[in-house]
Amino acid sequence: MYDWLIVGAGFAGSVLAERLATMRGDRVLVVDRRPHIGGNAYDHCDAAGILVHRYGPHIFHTNSQAVFDYLSRFTEWRPYEHRVLAEVDGRRLPIPINLDTVNGLYGLDLDSAGLEAWFAERAEPVDEIRTSEDVVVSKVGRELYEKFFRFYTRKQWGMDPSELDRSVTSRVPTRTDRDDRYFTDAFQFMPRDGYTRMFEKMLANPRIEIRLGVDYEEIRRSVPHRRTIYTGPIDEFFGHRFGRLPYRSLRFQHETLDTAWHQPVGVVNYPQTEEYTRVTEYKHLTGQTHPKTSITYEYPTDEGDPYYPVPRPENQLLFKRYERLALATPNVWFVGRLATYRYYNMDQVVGQALATFRRITETLPTSREAGPLPPHGAAAAPP
Repeated sequence: MYDWLIVGAGFAGSVLAERLATMRGDRVLVVDRRPHIGGNAYDHCDAAGILVHRYGPHIFHTNSQAVFDYLSRFTEWRPYEHRVLAEVDGRRLPIPINLDTVNGLYGLDLDSAGLEAWFAERAEPVDEIRTSEDVVVSKVGRELYEKFFRFYTRKQWGMDPSELDRSVTSRVPTRTDRDDRYFTDAFQFMPRDGYTRMFEKMLANPRIEIRLGVDYEEIRRSVPHRRTIYTGPIDEFFGHRFGRLPYRSLRFQHETLDTAWHQPVGVVNYPQTEEYTRVTEYKHLTGQTHPKTSITYEYPTDEGDPYYPVPRPENQLLFKRYERLALATPNVWFVGRLATYRYYNMDQVVGQALATFRRITETLPTSREAGPLPPHGAAAAPP
């Protein structure tokens, strides 16, 4: 007899399970179709004993003191500032583009003011910035766009940047100094013992039960529960009533190499060559000492688990139809990247989950005040 059925054991589902159980004393069942908790942030030791991220690199960074303080209840931290190189014209250069990127690529000796003028000479005026191509060419011009962004984006999304919303490339800044950090957030850390250990502590409350390898459709009518928190694809929840929302997926090729190090930074991007987009070497991220090293090649694809909502206007219009259904569905909260069809960083998902918990607290009585459970998960009261 559960107060909540939570679908998905990633950040959104786990944070809400912890808050509901700890702060309200609610009885929570968390289900996930995968055989592990942690969602895409799941990490584990491979055959060589190296801690790796099964679904590609997950780098924690945030400017939110509240999010950092909340997660600090469940983990100690290892300071880590993420750096990425892009292999362009046979050189490995910092990305996001900065002073060293341009000087190294063209053999120049510009300072920050000189680089700002250099960008201004090459930038193409755009009346209205709508697409990802517009974002880049309006800042740095077409040549750097072609070298660093166009082919990488086509690999990542399966379409040209001119076909994608401006939000895709807007996330990557352009700098005129030598700052080679990928992120500039106030808090940049990795969980000292890994993400999975953090999730285990988050879900350790005895009022939380976890069932893995379980599909929501298999149990939604057989497990009595008052309310649902759903973190999966919103179109799947409604049986793809209006058609499928497009998502982009990833395929990962993991390898362990008989050498201490493979590359100088955690991630190397390949915006001009190769079928894969990037290679990750995890020891940079985790700080492990090991005579071998483990890496992952990342291949974007249309097949497989959904990872990224595809940001195009027609997709947003389709999502809005599902969103209207969601708002009219009593006793179900839709939370997270897939359920709200938005690209979120990990800290943003945590923030969204904490905000959802606050709304729940403001509008719903605790389980001790809620009365008897309805049969077979039927609605008890609208959210």
